[in-house]
Amino acid sequence: MTVSAASATGLAALEARLKQDLAWLELPSKSWVPRRVVDGQDVVDVVIIGAGMAGLVTSGMLKRLGVDNHLVLDRAPAGREGPWVTFARMRTLRSPKELTGPAMGLPALTFRAFYEAQHGEAAWKALDRAPRTMWMDYLIWYRKVLDLPVRNEVSVEHIHAGPDGLLALDIREGGRTRQLLARHVVLATGRDGLGGPYVPPMTDNIDTRFWAHSADDIDFARLRGQRVAVVGAGASAMDNAATALEAGAARLDLFIRRPDIPRVNKFTGIGSQGVVHGFAGLPDEWKWRFLDHTLKAQTPPPRPSVLRISAHAQAHFHLASPVTDLAVEGDHLVVTTPKGRYATDFIIFGTGFKVDFGLRPELAEFAPHIRLWSDRFAAPEGMANAELESSPDLGDSFEFLEKVPGACPALSRLHCFNYPATMSHGKLSGDIPAISEGADRLARGLVRRLFVEDRERHFENLKAFATPEILGDEWTDADATQPIK
Repeated sequence: MTVSAASATGLAALEARLKQDLAWLELPSKSWVPRRVVDGQDVVDVVIIGAGMAGLVTSGMLKRLGVDNHLVLDRAPAGREGPWVTFARMRTLRSPKELTGPAMGLPALTFRAFYEAQHGEAAWKALDRAPRTMWMDYLIWYRKVLDLPVRNEVSVEHIHAGPDGLLALDIREGGRTRQLLARHVVLATGRDGLGGPYVPPMTDNIDTRFWAHSADDIDFARLRGQRVAVVGAGASAMDNAATALEAGAARLDLFIRRPDIPRVNKFTGIGSQGVVHGFAGLPDEWKWRFLDHTLKAQTPPPRPSVLRISAHAQAHFHLASPVTDLAVEGDHLVVTTPKGRYATDFIIFGTGFKVDFGLRPELAEFAPHIRLWSDRFAAPEGMANAELESSPDLGDSFEFLEKVPGACPALSRLHCFNYPATMSHGKLSGDIPAISEGADRLARGLVRRLFVEDRERHFENLKAFATPEILGDEWTDADATQPIK
């Protein structure tokens, strides 16, 4: 038997086991949400925007809870959703291989089960971390084996407040635009889901042929023999620097603002089910303390990512070197830091993402009404933090809240299940470790809303239900057979 044939056989056996597990648990639950039609158009109960990991596990949870009438839309071609085979450039995931991620508590749905089914237990024990592209293979399999309702190459152009308290989505598919009606919409749109990449203003007047953000589509082959600069000390900065070196960059200068590379992963260090389920219950000032401390300490890059760079003699680490100026001189750039001036041909900014509704035209109608943390909470003294201040202030089901109560009621039907939800709910919506717990919280909130909204229909169904369990032939009425004295 060939390796590929053995892999196929192993996956088939795993899929059979998963099917049996689901049957034993009576999953998915029966469909229960009443169909709704408005002006002859079927209404979708939940539309999920984004078919990356967060969107898939949300879909899985909704299906598990009997909400069959939902859709997952993604603008990318099938197999290219999320960052894994697009702008992610690490060799392996940063998370430990044992994390169960989107498995929803089902052992046969874990990455470990997927890996061992193809390569065996010994290979799993020898594996350090999940290879990045194999994680994408796992998500493709996850989508297939759960039969999730994903539609690719569909972009959501605008979301509006629609008729009868619904949301109307203008979508583009196959070059044509049409409208969907939905009761709820979930934004499972990743790190940049409420904005886009952040680059410093010094790039404003510099042609983009000289620079890129680490999340851009970069032609690394073009950097062969070039002088390349990278800004940042995070994982994405390191991975882009390493990719440039491996593509043949003649020189790599890594500019790091801090006097040292961060070394301790604070939030992971205290990771527990207490943090997962308890963070949302913290008073506001304590949420702020935890995340302000974590963000200012900064997450260290993985050790293998740093070693990928230092393995190259032409790589140069510059600590305590914030970029203070960037200028074009002839056919190249000059980077200025407090320590000197450096000629470079191309610069990559590993500077993260920002909340900026101006970059999300699909949210234009709702953006002025979305309440941010800065709208109602003053940062404690000494803890000013622009990232936290710009985070959306969310309800229990990840729904947006209004700046002015009553000004935009439809906003409560729009749910933020992406990275900026961290300030309200903790790290449940952007990373692997607790993504199932986050999706479970979201899906249960949606189920509650759907049931309450349809209470009249459910009550009518209750009154109309007339299937007897007792037929009347199970007993004899003793008094009916005895004469009355």
